[in-house]
Amino acid sequence: MWKFGLGIIIFFIFIVIFAPLLTKYDPNRTVAIPYQSPSTEHWLGTDRMGRDIFSQVIYGSRLSLWIGVSTGLLMTVIATVVGMISGYYGGITDRILSTITDIFLVIPGLPLMIVISSYMKVRGPLMVILVIAFTSWSSGARMIRSQMLSLKNREFVMASKVAGESDLYIIFVELLPNMLSLIFSIFFSSVLYAIIGEASLSFLGLSDVSKVTWGTMLYWAQSANALLNGMWYWVLAPGLCIALLGTAFALVSFSIDEITNPRLRAR
Repeated sequence: MWKFGLGIIIFFIFIVIFAPLLTKYDPNRTVAIPYQSPSTEHWLGTDRMGRDIFSQVIYGSRLSLWIGVSTGLLMTVIATVVGMISGYYGGITDRILSTITDIFLVIPGLPLMIVISSYMKVRGPLMVILVIAFTSWSSGARMIRSQMLSLKNREFVMASKVAGESDLYIIFVELLPNMLSLIFSIFFSSVLYAIIGEASLSFLGLSDVSKVTWGTMLYWAQSANALLNGMWYWVLAPGLCIALLGTAFALVSFSIDEITNPRLRAR
């Protein structure tokens, strides 16, 4: 299944790179009459301002994918640093970091993102990345900490300590390579969560709705009562893209778990 998921991801990367070649319309410019039905000229019709919906889907993939990957990378870095420090040092450091992690774990992620975003005066892609990343790293940190607890007492770690190696050397040279599979799995899961989180915040109008993303397309479709007016394709196109890309990252994440987890591999 990982090949199917990776194929979908590559397909969307192709769209991002060659977006100007796939459509001739600017997604922010009025090119026809508003609320036009799908035709050979406008494959998905036009929105309330006469902008080509197909162009918005194509160009919206750029910002949606960029936000998803950037947020996933930031979430993974935070989770890895917190989890490795907590698991390796233990003691009071572990208790403090574990308490912070537990607090973020018990607070529902989406409501927390909505509350924080509603109080932010500056709204844009960077704000969305920071809000999602700093409210959703805790589950990855918990997994990293558990893995670190099982690795820090292994023989090769003890040998490095006896040899006088520093803690930073042991963490980043000895331990980190043994956790790469788990980190990659967390990264792909984080990208999936970030894509859905961005779409949710944009749909609620808590991001910069002037930017073209799949989430802001759903926001404008909802504002124009697209489904009630029979413009189901305005909702289906970005919704299907979000579902496909999310499924792709989920399949890759599950496949990494199956490859690296001996119990799942045996099954």
